[in-house]
Parts: sequence; C-alpha cells; structure tokens
Amino acid sequence: MADKAKVLLAEDDTSLAFVIKDNLEEAGYDVLWCSDGETAWQQYQKNHFDICLLDVMMPVKDGFTVAKKIRQKSDVVPILFITARSMEQDKLDGFKTGADDYITKPFSMQELIMRMEVFLRRTKKMHFEKSHEYAIGRMRFSFADLKIYDGDKVISLTQREADLLNFFCQHTNKVLKREEVLINVWGKDDYFLGRSMDVFITKLRKHFKEDPSIVLETIHGIGFRLNA
Repeated sequence: MADKAKVLLAEDDTSLAFVIKDNLEEAGYDVLWCSDGETAWQQYQKNHFDICLLDVMMPVKDGFTVAKKIRQKSDVVPILFITARSMEQDKLDGFKTGADDYITKPFSMQELIMRMEVFLRRTKKMHFEKSHEYAIGRMRFSFADLKIYDGDKVISLTQREADLLNFFCQHTNKVLKREEVLINVWGKDDYFLGRSMDVFITKLRKHFKEDPSIVLETIHGIGFRLNA
C-alpha cells in the first residue's frame, strides 16, 4: 500500500484487538485501537481515518451509537461492523445507522482485509468521479455537491444516495441487475444490503416525483432501469 490507510479499530476484546491490529499493520495499515465506544468517538473527532472497524457490543458507547455519530460528521468514510451477533435485525439496524458492511466473528484476517480494500478502492474512485454532472429529465445532478437541481429548487442527497444515483446515471435507460448495483455501489451482493438498497431506491423516487419524465423502474426478478 503506497499510502498507509488509517484505520479506527474499536474492539473491547483485547486479545482479538491485538490480533487484528498486528495483522493490519503487517498488511500496511496504520491502526489506532480503542477499547470502548466513547474513546473511539473522541479519537475520530481528533484524527482523519480512511476506514472504521467497530465492534457492536462495547462498553460506554456501543458500535451503533458510534456509527450514528460518525455519519453525522461524514457520509464518506467506510464503516464495517465486527460482530458476534448474526441476527437479521442486528444487521438491518447496522445498515440503518449508516454502516457499509458487517463481518461476523469468527472471521479470517484475509477476509477482513479483502472487505476493507473493496471500500477503500471505492472511496478512492469516488474522488476521481466527483466532478461529474448529469442531466436527468429537467433536473441536474451534481455528484460533487451531493445535490439535485430542479430550477430554483435544490435537493440535498446523502453520500449513499449520490453513489447510487451516480451509478444509475452512468447507465441511463439500461437494465441493471440487482446484484450488479449492489456490487458496484455497496461492494458486494448481500441480502441485507439489498434491503438497504431498496430503501434508497424509494428515497430517489421521491426526489424525482416532480418530473414525470424521470422513472426509476423496477424490472421484477431482474433489477432496475433509470428512464430519463
């Protein structure tokens, strides 16, 4: 790794934390470890991090609480939950807080590093694409500003909404498979991420409701098509 990516690791299991930290540093990452959620949040405010690894169950502040606070500061930094819990509701709650992915204990370090690199590559790619603007019907979408302009009306987007719309705009009027959208925007095809994606699709449709020439169509059993 030419430039060391800085990792915020929040994990209260000391043994596991040392294993993760040692392996990530050996792989070329710069890791700052915190043993509880409150310390992790304090460190996040003082430093720049390229990616955050948060245990769900931690003292003082749990991972969900820390993720919500991070998302209030940044829509861009990737957040991965490290969890021993595999309940469906926990995963869905994690995505609602703004997490990008989760990895369930026990896991291999190779799997964790591969997951991390997917999101770090995506973040780097986003910086190159930031200047792009698209005309959609009568609207104008600026990825750099995270905004849709409709005459005098300005619609602000979250980073995730902008990522999703950016991918649709790159393939206007083409049918995109669900798994294709998930892999390109979220980094992998996963049932829980698919549930999260459906929420964002609904949000985008609400933004387009003032212009009937824009239709974000669901192709049942296949995926989606942005008709504009």
